[in-house]
Amino acid sequence: SWYGIEPNGTIVAMVRRAGADQLWRFPVAGAATRIDVPDTSIGLVQVRGSRVLYIGLSHTQPPAVVLMDLVTGERRVLREAYELSVDPAFVSQPEAITFPTSDGDVAHAWYYPPTNPGYAGPADERPPLVVFNHGGPTSLSPAMLDLGKEFFTSRGFAVVDVNYRGSNGYGREYMRRLYGKWGVYDVDDCIAAAQYLAARGDVDPQRMAIRGGSAGGYTTLCALAFHDVFAAGASYFGVGDVEALARETHKFESRYMDQMIGPYPQAMELYRERSPIHHVDGFKVPLLVLQGRDDMVVPIAQAEGIVEALKQRHIPHAYLPFDGEGHGFRQAANIRRSLEAEASFYAQVFGFTLADGFEPVKVEFLGS
Repeated sequence: SWYGIEPNGTIVAMVRRAGADQLWRFPVAGAATRIDVPDTSIGLVQVRGSRVLYIGLSHTQPPAVVLMDLVTGERRVLREAYELSVDPAFVSQPEAITFPTSDGDVAHAWYYPPTNPGYAGPADERPPLVVFNHGGPTSLSPAMLDLGKEFFTSRGFAVVDVNYRGSNGYGREYMRRLYGKWGVYDVDDCIAAAQYLAARGDVDPQRMAIRGGSAGGYTTLCALAFHDVFAAGASYFGVGDVEALARETHKFESRYMDQMIGPYPQAMELYRERSPIHHVDGFKVPLLVLQGRDDMVVPIAQAEGIVEALKQRHIPHAYLPFDGEGHGFRQAANIRRSLEAEASFYAQVFGFTLADGFEPVKVEFLGS
């Protein structure tokens, strides 16, 4: 639930603006007022009397159950999801950026600079960039503590988490801009974010990678199949064939792609035009493919079709299928291995040595 109601009829609600959440009170009569809380992401709002309970988190604090007294303003953390054992000095502070993109529009993202108090990059070099793009595709990447991002920023990578056109949190019209444009505007905005940071001097334009899972994996595959901007990519259970997804998707998202691409089967040719599996000749840079063997949303056959195409074209690639994983990795060991493999992959492709002793991932055809 996103709101609750006090005994006097006042609504206490989460309000999302510019990609971040706020807590507000809306009385039956009179002006609305914002409640001052440090949380940038808020959910599961419950109101009992003069108290509100919710899940809150920020870019420095893990998710927590928060209890707030609406009369006194006292805010108490009842329980955190986990104890943060990382020194806050290693946590990258996100910068909200807005940048120009295709068709005279603008898009939004959170930029996380490399952050490690023990090290500094060479003065004459810019850091490599990893572009994160969320699934959904009409969901949102909030500015929240994400140890997956910090895994990269603490090792010298810059990260930009793109809320491309279609993301919620920037107004309904911004979200609706992706209707009919999935595989186009999301890709355009990831490219524009990377080029914006390169032009600003934050990152090395020759060492930019893109990665994402599910719909984000689809955006990643499209960026590599249809454009020549990124030097590498990592697809986590990404959609390679949107036509197959339209035919086989579960009931909860049935007909969702009628909005995102077009009505199926009437728009069958457009689905094929937007499916990377039908444009494998466009893949030219190294790609890491990670997939759960038990995935029922994006079956493993889609990942293996992409991998087989890479093999036939002798494109550098690595493939990691995980037993016991479905659509989204759940086992801690597999999550850890996937991140370590991804870092190893970028290090090999971009030509540097990781300080960590991670088990390297084998990249086929690299250097051949």
